[in-house]
Parts: sequence; structure tokens; C-alpha cells
Amino acid sequence: MKRLYKLEGIIIVSTMKGFFVPFLLLLILIPRVSEANMIIGGETVYVVEKGDTFELIGAKLGVNWRNIVKRNAFDCKKILRVGQKLKVNTRKIVPKVINDGIVINIPDRMLYLFEKTELKSAFPVGLGMPSWRGITRWRTPAGKFRVIKKLTNPTWYVPESIQRKMKMRGETVKTVIQPGPQNPLGRYAIKISIRGILIHETIWPSTVYQYKSHGCIRVLPKHMGKFFEEVKINTIGELIYRPVKVAVSEKGRIFLEIHRDSYGKVKDLRIEARRVIEAWGVAHKVNWQKVDIVLKEKSGIAEDITL
Repeated sequence: MKRLYKLEGIIIVSTMKGFFVPFLLLLILIPRVSEANMIIGGETVYVVEKGDTFELIGAKLGVNWRNIVKRNAFDCKKILRVGQKLKVNTRKIVPKVINDGIVINIPDRMLYLFEKTELKSAFPVGLGMPSWRGITRWRTPAGKFRVIKKLTNPTWYVPESIQRKMKMRGETVKTVIQPGPQNPLGRYAIKISIRGILIHETIWPSTVYQYKSHGCIRVLPKHMGKFFEEVKINTIGELIYRPVKVAVSEKGRIFLEIHRDSYGKVKDLRIEARRVIEAWGVAHKVNWQKVDIVLKEKSGIAEDITL
């Protein structure tokens, strides 16, 4: 059985400003693996807007900006022009399907919202930095959670660890930042049951789809408003860590998506890729030379590896 969905988030929306062609969403259900078997996104053309940089475009689309530069053979010494068209591949594999709630895959830097097993929205997020001067405490933690509070125009009480960082960097140490345009939490924040972690709007859009926060989950303003409305108190969620994802299309095409192991949680991505492929029972249908290419590039794009 095949079901198609129109997402209102970054992945599918055809009316989103800055797009020339709408994305396609393909959902395939194979009743033998408990993992997700959903492929979203695809080839599209992005039209450059005023104020765009490659980092910001990558943040909007959930794509490594270096992939966009490479795909378009762009000379970084030149300047992006408003109206310029860029070819972009946004194809991704949804890492896990749940009945209702939120899934955030840390290597993927994507948030997926489900309602009655249907993917309601999906958009890129910014996550915690792997390390800073040897400090690793700001990595976004994996684990299950629930929404416990929703805050509009929140006040930010600066954690002591960030105050110490400010001091080390020679910055003015701030303990409280009131609501307003200088507040890093933006207009909306969602408190979850994992201590010290918020899902919040960011005032630094270019840091989305990157690891630059102090553990919190940063969301673009264009996504956070609607997400804030959709999510209710006690909505459940899970932060997972899956740098390797596989899906099999209805026509039997096998797709592999590999991300960098930014937190160093997987000993060997090659071994992990083989394990996941074998778990799907498709190792005999895979072109292992293609697998090697995907492993080498770690582009975060779902690539066809069918033999």
C-alpha cells in the first residue's frame, strides 16, 4: 500500500518562497522491517533570495552548503545573485516512524513530526556543538522526552557554563536576556523533559543544520511558529543517533544515506552501513562500489545503491 503526503514544512511545500519546483514525497511501506521506509525530498531548483548565503540556503533546505557549491560548480570568489537558480538534491530517508510525536535524528539534523503515523512536517534544525576547546558537554543528548512547557517571548536565563564561556572569550557576561530581537531563544521556545534542552526559534538562521548550539535545538522562524502551534503539552518525542539510513522503494530501488559521525558514537561507518543493509535483507542487491562512494562522500543525501 502506498500513501502520499503533502508536507507543509521545508521538504515538500510547493508554495514556499525561494522554490522554483516543488519537492516530491514518496512513502513506501514494507511490512517486515520496523524502521521507517519513507523517502522525502528530491531534485529541485532553489532561486536565490536577497540576503542569501550558501550557509543560509543550506539551513533552509536541510542540505550541506558544500554540496550545493559542488553541485553547481560555483566559484566561491563570486557573489550569489538574487534570482540565480541553483540545483539542489534534498532527498532524505526518514529515520523512524512513530504513531504520534517528534523524532529528531542528530546526525541528520532534521526534525520529523508525526500524527497517527503520518508525517505531518519535517524541517532542519541546529544542534549542539561536538566540542569547544575540548569541552563536549554541549552535545545534544539522545533519549526519549515529552513536551512539558510552551513559552512565548521567553526570557533566557543564561546557564553558568555559557557564562563561563563568555568570560573565557572576553565577552560581557550576561546572566539574563529579556525577550526581544537580541534574545537567542527568539519568540517561541518549547521546554522538553531532557534537562537544559529547549526546542526554540533562533535569531541566527545560518546556524540551522549545523552543530553550533549549546545543546538546544534551533529552528528557523519560518518553521517554529507553526510547529509551536501544532505541538501540545505531553507530546512525546525522541532524539536518536543514526548516521546511516537505508530505504527500499516500491520498485525495489535501494537508497543509502550517510552522515558524518559528528559526535563519534559509531566506531566504523563502513561496518555500520553493512550491518544496516544486511538488516534490510538486500545485501545481494546492492552495488558495493556505490556504497563505497556514499561512504566516502558522507553527503547526507539518500543515494541509489541498487546493483
